[in-house]
Amino acid sequence: MGNTDVLAQRFEDNRRHLHSVAFHLLGSAADADDAVQSAWLKASSADFAAVDNLPGWLTTITARTAIDQLRARARRVEQSLSEAPELASSPELAAPAADEQVLRSEAVSRALLVVLDRLSPAQRVAFVLHDVFDVPFEQIGEVLDRSPDAAKKLASRARARLRATPADQPRRRAEHLEIVRAFLAASRGGDIPTLLELLAPDVVRRVDPVLIPAGVPTEMRGAGDVATETRHFTRRARAGTVLLIDGAPGIAIAPAGRLLALLRIGIGDDGRIHTIDIAGDPERLRTATLQLPGT
Repeated sequence: MGNTDVLAQRFEDNRRHLHSVAFHLLGSAADADDAVQSAWLKASSADFAAVDNLPGWLTTITARTAIDQLRARARRVEQSLSEAPELASSPELAAPAADEQVLRSEAVSRALLVVLDRLSPAQRVAFVLHDVFDVPFEQIGEVLDRSPDAAKKLASRARARLRATPADQPRRRAEHLEIVRAFLAASRGGDIPTLLELLAPDVVRRVDPVLIPAGVPTEMRGAGDVATETRHFTRRARAGTVLLIDGAPGIAIAPAGRLLALLRIGIGDDGRIHTIDIAGDPERLRTATLQLPGT
């Protein structure tokens, strides 16, 4: 068997791992496929005879390909307001896509993919490679063309942006997280009795016009009407994940980890939901601070 055949076999042995790395970095199954294919083309044309750690070398090539894609993505013009999809009719929510299959099969956190989009490409690479895949900072520095210390600082800054510290999580926040999780679960199942228990009688639901078709009110009042409407959007709720939004528990609607809308949930002293503010305006999405809620 020739050297190229040996490399091809080793590459296939590592393909699942390489695809997982690329998917975490890019958040898209199609983009991850492209990155892995590009990594193979680069690897197959390189001199690998002196490579001691072939899986690590292939991971480095894949990560470098992915960071090139991330940088290109960051340069693109943001999606215009007129192009934002409606929650009620978006085909993204109609059926599981390849991205959703990866999320399910590899147990990749939808919440993690959403918050990773808040990082710079370099921060994302440093955090994912170290915290998710346990790649040493020496290797991460090679990927980023930076020193190991610089790579370590990038991962640390990313960690601080993504995760709320225990000191930032008062007892009430933990209680509110449970309420929001219960609301999301009931919404996914169309569970009207549970929704009515969670919603205050005078609850107000507001939504950005960009997210709804003509004729749907931007404001709705009353637990009965809000609960009934929520039942009509169980498919949307399946793409939801609980996050901290500007420090408070809320829900991100993120098919395949791509942010479509944010639900800010206002909870009163009675432990019931009094307001639901659904944001879909790109500027509101862009400026929100999103963090992983922890346990």
